[in-house]
Amino acid sequence: MRDIHCHILPGVDDGARDLAMSLSMLEAAKAAGVTSIVCTPHCRDPYFDYDAMWAAFRELQAHADGFPLQMGFEVAHPKLMELGVEQWAPYLCFDGGNEFLLELDPHATERDFADYERTIFELQGLGYSVIIAHPERYRAIQKEPDIAERLVRMGCHLQASSDFLAGGRFGKEKKPAKKLFDRNLYRYIASDAHRPEHYMYLARAIDKYPRRGSHMRI
Repeated sequence: MRDIHCHILPGVDDGARDLAMSLSMLEAAKAAGVTSIVCTPHCRDPYFDYDAMWAAFRELQAHADGFPLQMGFEVAHPKLMELGVEQWAPYLCFDGGNEFLLELDPHATERDFADYERTIFELQGLGYSVIIAHPERYRAIQKEPDIAERLVRMGCHLQASSDFLAGGRFGKEKKPAKKLFDRNLYRYIASDAHRPEHYMYLARAIDKYPRRGSHMRI
């Protein structure tokens, strides 16, 4: 099972504080059935430091005893606009592939999604497969799930963060996530883990939604 969204790199964002915590998260991931991880530190202020994040990846890789790790980023839309899509997308996609994990503003309105769609079309035109991180957190989608369906029709893949089982990061994501699951809109379930204990949600989510999670098995 591949976990495509995880803040496991040591000391670079609001995830693992240090290498010891990173390794504890790795053990928790294994216990949850994860067989490979895409490390996705935040590409947004105040955290983004490209070189430091790659250095943290190499440090973790050196201590992971051969466990399959891949470098990626969780790219916040405003930061991508600041950096430039064409200039930076090749450095922010999942390393060695074309998948691109895009985070939108939780407080965005439906009107804001017109801007997001333009960015998505630009990324797709450059050959990237766009993954939308945790749409269950976005207020516009909570109010109008058809927005999520429109993203899927555009060719995006939607990724649920497994903590929705406990209400999610903002405490209001369980019902919106269930609606999206009921409409078969999710392509991925990921941990979005920031701490070792977050992996218990991934194990429970995969158990609760096995058909939706089967795509992650490798």
